[in-house]
Amino acid sequence: MARISAGIATSHVPAIGAAFDLGKTKDPYWAPVFEGYDFVKEWIKDNTPDVVILVYNDHASSLMMDIVPTFAMGFADEFQSADEGWGRRPVPVVKNHIELAAHIAEQLVIDEFDITLINEMDVDHGCTVPLSLVFGDVEEWPCKVIPFVVNVSQFPTPSGERCWKIGEAIRNAVKTFPEDLNVQVWGTGGMSHQLHGTRAGLINEEFDRRFIDLLAHEPEELKYITRLEYLRETGTEGIELIMWLIMRAALGYGVEEKKRFYRVPASNTAVGHVVYEAKS
Repeated sequence: MARISAGIATSHVPAIGAAFDLGKTKDPYWAPVFEGYDFVKEWIKDNTPDVVILVYNDHASSLMMDIVPTFAMGFADEFQSADEGWGRRPVPVVKNHIELAAHIAEQLVIDEFDITLINEMDVDHGCTVPLSLVFGDVEEWPCKVIPFVVNVSQFPTPSGERCWKIGEAIRNAVKTFPEDLNVQVWGTGGMSHQLHGTRAGLINEEFDRRFIDLLAHEPEELKYITRLEYLRETGTEGIELIMWLIMRAALGYGVEEKKRFYRVPASNTAVGHVVYEAKS
């Protein structure tokens, strides 16, 4: 039987990907950010999964204004890095575990989640930056990756409680997959940041740190943060944190926190990162 062994959450700032690709990881501005991922790069060597379910949001790279699914899964055999206006990132192709993806999709529909299946798309920095931060500079990603896309860009966005419930449904689906697979779930995006408007540059460190405090052992309190509260407290882009809740719910109640990291700023964004191992 397949099992979810661990969860990782991280910001997916596009400028982090650019710094990585241009060899600027040791520059004074960027070094403290990348040092925050030293632990996970070592940890993953002994905890490499067979499959990562990577929860992220598309940034108008493949899903434009005419198609905005609430929840979607990549259903192709592989996915190229998206050209977001400055060329494709020089990273490996993301290869899907199509059998597990199909099983999860079927179970989510049975559990009354109307999931969208995407047979052709490119994956942008929301997907590739976390992979680079965890696995480093590699010729091939060392596991299969199922892209799981959440709409946090256009209203109506899903609520935190809805994201929690789909995380639980993903957990149940994985547990019923008959093949012996080690699966991890990664939640990406955030933390507090606003990229435009009169509050551009907003960062709420108090909110962010409390979110991380609660996420490990009192996560259900986070389900009830409203979309308006995310907007008010964390800026227009801070609602990406609901994708961390999908990861956390997929792990079940018992987790061991192996790492937490928080850094302000990284390209006008508060960067957060946690590593959890599942206890059940």
